[in-house]
Amino acid sequence: MNLSERIAYIRGLADGLKLDEDKDEVKVLSAIIDLLEDMAYDVQNMEEIVDDVCNQVDEIDEDLCEVEEFVYGDDFCDDWEYDDDEDFSDEDAYYEVTCPSCGETTILDEEALLGGEINCPECGEKLEFDFSDLLNEEEEPEE
Repeated sequence: MNLSERIAYIRGLADGLKLDEDKDEVKVLSAIIDLLEDMAYDVQNMEEIVDDVCNQVDEIDEDLCEVEEFVYGDDFCDDWEYDDDEDFSDEDAYYEVTCPSCGETTILDEEALLGGEINCPECGEKLEFDFSDLLNEEEEPEE
């Protein structure tokens, strides 16, 4: 039974008691049932809105996947695995690094990348990162 049906059942039970409508207790009970009906209506509207938003997010996700496949390659969305345990905040920068030996893609934060090297988690191959060219460009004055 959904909320509306349950509240209609409660209203039916209350009406079946044939209570005196002039008593304060009956007025309170009737007001509570009216409030429950209003709340059930609001909840139903919110559920519809959430369903619409979820559908829109799914469409955006599909569109984003198409863009990612265009930018990163045909199988990007199929290969992407997101670990719910990882904490990806908007403030942190993350980078994809592909091992030249085994082809495994690893996601690194900026700190790990600036560390200069890591071992591939898949095959153990040492991956080195050299930023000296970038640092030299930043240090040279612009002409």
